[in-house]
Amino acid sequence: MNSESSAEKARSAEIVIHHFFSDLVGWLELQASKDGVRSISFVEAPESLSAASDDPVISELLMQLDAYFAGELTEFSIPLAPPGGTLFQRRVWDRLMAIPYGETRSYGEIAVEVGVPKGARAVGLANKKNFLPIVIPCHRVIRSNGDLGGYDSGVAIKQKLLQFESRKNRH
Repeated sequence: MNSESSAEKARSAEIVIHHFFSDLVGWLELQASKDGVRSISFVEAPESLSAASDDPVISELLMQLDAYFAGELTEFSIPLAPPGGTLFQRRVWDRLMAIPYGETRSYGEIAVEVGVPKGARAVGLANKKNFLPIVIPCHRVIRSNGDLGGYDSGVAIKQKLLQFESRKNRH
């Protein structure tokens, strides 16, 4: 028996999927609904490419991603679908959005900022559950010793994003 409610089915039916390519990080799969951006995922090259989207949320996200990767946008202003996650994860994600472009914070600093001073590992786990990398910039969180730490889509991508923002921030 399928336990998915009719409301959940209707909501999932509203999801629009689009693919975006960046020379910096490769392919991204973008998902949106009428509520806002639902997820951004790093993916292998898709088997088929999305046609131009007439979905207003996807169109706005594409414009903002283009501007970000051109070095013209430092803060996203796209509407986000309700994120789910735990209260702690949402508090961490809110703090990530406050990290200025081109800067980093340590997992421990974020833990202190969200009121859990010994919660650096929990911050790392919340980052791993981030449904909107780049827009919610979990790549800006590093270890207290300056090492990059982990990144769900690979440390190489995290390093590229940090180097990109660092170069653009110096000009």
